[in-house]
Amino acid sequence: MQTNINFMGARRITQVLSLVLLAVAIFSLATRGLNFGLDFTGGTLVEVGYEPAVPLQEVRAALEQSGFENSQVVNFGSESEVLVRLGQANTADLGDRVLATLREATQANVNLKRIEYVGPQVGEELREQGGLGLLVAILGVMLYVAVQFQFKFSLGAVAALIHDVVLTLGLFSLLQLDFDLTVLAALLAVIGYSLNDTIVVADRIRENFRMLRREEPEAVINRSLNQTLGRTVMTSLTTLLVLTSLFVFGGDIIHGFATALIFGVIVGTYSSIFVASGMLLTLKVTKEDLIVPVPENADVDSMP
Repeated sequence: MQTNINFMGARRITQVLSLVLLAVAIFSLATRGLNFGLDFTGGTLVEVGYEPAVPLQEVRAALEQSGFENSQVVNFGSESEVLVRLGQANTADLGDRVLATLREATQANVNLKRIEYVGPQVGEELREQGGLGLLVAILGVMLYVAVQFQFKFSLGAVAALIHDVVLTLGLFSLLQLDFDLTVLAALLAVIGYSLNDTIVVADRIRENFRMLRREEPEAVINRSLNQTLGRTVMTSLTTLLVLTSLFVFGGDIIHGFATALIFGVIVGTYSSIFVASGMLLTLKVTKEDLIVPVPENADVDSMP
């Protein structure tokens, strides 16, 4: 059953809401910044195995008492596998020191499985390349939508993508969640998800503009959004169901990834309806922008 919701009637409210959220996100990014993980800042990763498994709180407390401050401790694969991320350079005895600390603090048998070091220069390069990847993705989207649809549609799609990325980054900045390569991958996935949603809506808007030649742009966009609403809601709900399962059962190692995607899917659904479509009205899209030229001998009055 098709709904009849006046989405564009609320566009002023949603525009103000989006501007407020963007302002908060940008302010947080400018003042607090992102809590970059070792992938970007550099440091040492130590993987150990416990027999039997011990609570992560005990591992964190033991490391802090021994001077390993700001260490990140998560399970890796199973409860007996522990991944320790240290924000300091690797030294010849670092692995032995960590192992000795953990053995002394717990009665369990602890084995060192691997130790890896990420230099600050590598982390800086990853940060730059990640930002460049996001920029290239957004520019590629703008070019594709401009060629496939129309330039005003490309501006709306890019506005929605920037909206989604900035708000997701703002969430991680406000909550100071760990931002690593998995979160960066999630941001790129958010761009793809939001673009897919936006293109479905844009395709229906273009189709309706060509069919409903006598309707006003706002009415055409509203009808298009209502026609695609069922598909949008079902896609979002099924995606969120999977992502919620990942967040709950996937372990600490992918919490950041799942968090970014869950939030990104929610704001992506919102932006495809209100931001991208609302931008078309702001840019004053008209029938002439999209309708197929009518042949000279065609009977215009007989057309819908």
